[in-house]
Amino acid sequence: MESLEDRKERVVRVTRKLRKALPDARCKLTFQTPFELLVKTILSAQCTDERVNRVAMDLFKKYPGAKDFAKASQDDLEKDIQSTGLFRNKARHIRACASFLIEQFGGVVPPSMDELIRFPGVGRKTANVILGNVFGIPAIVVDTHVMRLSKLLGLTLQDNPEKIEYDLMKILPKKDWISFSHLLSDHGRQTCIARRPQCRRCSVEKDCPSSLVS
Repeated sequence: MESLEDRKERVVRVTRKLRKALPDARCKLTFQTPFELLVKTILSAQCTDERVNRVAMDLFKKYPGAKDFAKASQDDLEKDIQSTGLFRNKARHIRACASFLIEQFGGVVPPSMDELIRFPGVGRKTANVILGNVFGIPAIVVDTHVMRLSKLLGLTLQDNPEKIEYDLMKILPKKDWISFSHLLSDHGRQTCIARRPQCRRCSVEKDCPSSLVS
């Protein structure tokens, strides 16, 4: 059985190899302000980042800031974001978040996990996206790719995103927390694809206990 120290050494190797293979790995949601990224992260649930970026171009022209979203009608906002899916809940959360941001924080997105998860519809994943990509605060975003690949790589046995996050925090150097999420997400999209993993061209195949290469 692999020891904790051995797992720490292996995840450092995995990170180094993925960084070499994916030098442009980064947050795919483009943003100009912290609030814009907050809205886009809410929209990204069960939707591709590419579609969110497209939809948001017109969205932020119509609603430039938090006050505009707070004043938007539920019906109008639903229509504006319908193509992202789950639009009723997303519209409700975005409007509530905008109002909460103005009322509680004067319109300034706070750089704190404890404060961010107080926002309607915001959990640890969304909060970590904001903390890492806006404020540069070490944070591990556990999306579907990170969940799946962390298990395939033998870095966790958990199914719960929060438990996976804590397992990764135990073995990853803090300086790699932000980039590791981007690396696994890109690797999951490009190489370790769920239905057809490309193990023979995988940069971390030798460090992966789930490799299909004999």
